[in-house]
Amino acid sequence: MKNFKAYLLQKNNEKVTGQVQEISFDMLPVADCLIEVHYSAVNYKDYLACQTNGGVVRTYPFVPGIDLAGIIIQSANENFPVGQKVLATSFGLGVSHFGGWSEYASVPSEWLIKIPDEISLKQAVTLGTAGLTAALCVEAIKNHLRPDSRILITGATGGVSTMARILLKQLGFNNLVLMSQKKFETNDPVLSTADFLAQPKKALAKQEFDAVIDTVGGAVLSQLLSQVTYGGIVASCGNAGGIKLETTVLPFILRAVTLAGIDSVNTPNDLRQKAWAQLFSSFDFEKVSPEIISLAQIPEVVTDFAKNRHVGRTVIQVRSNS
Repeated sequence: MKNFKAYLLQKNNEKVTGQVQEISFDMLPVADCLIEVHYSAVNYKDYLACQTNGGVVRTYPFVPGIDLAGIIIQSANENFPVGQKVLATSFGLGVSHFGGWSEYASVPSEWLIKIPDEISLKQAVTLGTAGLTAALCVEAIKNHLRPDSRILITGATGGVSTMARILLKQLGFNNLVLMSQKKFETNDPVLSTADFLAQPKKALAKQEFDAVIDTVGGAVLSQLLSQVTYGGIVASCGNAGGIKLETTVLPFILRAVTLAGIDSVNTPNDLRQKAWAQLFSSFDFEKVSPEIISLAQIPEVVTDFAKNRHVGRTVIQVRSNS
């Protein structure tokens, strides 16, 4: 087979750089399924993977991309036959194992999700890690909710938050409040992250939110815990704002607040399969319009992340004929 195009990261003189290059099949890791990749995506973790000290990738050269959707062209697993449409997210993909920013990917079959006939490859990767994480967050909080529950979603312009808004509204939860440090168009009320963090810090503050989906972490999560209502819950799934958590036990022992950690990388397979089945069967794809780019445009999107300009979901059309 001929060489193919991939976005390859290299590290020279302690600096990481990336560009589209021709690479050979023998560079791919050994796995039981070879996939013709049609679509990938750009996530916050992918942005970090492209940084010199991003803390995601440890070996070079490397192909990033924690999401991919494509068609199996070689398989050693009869449960994943040639011609099967598949989605891959999580595990080591794009972190320790060559990812989806490539025309071909070699992936273990246990990492794959079969895509139903009625779902396109582009739709599947539009969900990707963002959709799975959002679904796990919603599943974690929904039993704590009433129809009129006030729900805060932080990092509101990101992929996970975008998907979570759609999922919550599909379930009938419309009393949503968004938090963002960027200006964007929405019909939901928006809190400024800077204004929120400028508030006086208290161990217990006024009870504002019945549930929170937090993609930011750091100072935002630290301050939010004191504002959750009695018996409320926070689903924590990100650290774009830092990994340090400063709080007291008071929200937990005086207000019975639950802090639920959400991990989409190593989610047990039964929960993963359930989440994907629900997403594929009911997600309203008309509510999300991803930006579509080529492999060559990846540096532009990475720069947007770096300058805090990125909004929404970005899908990479890996093949021009997809």
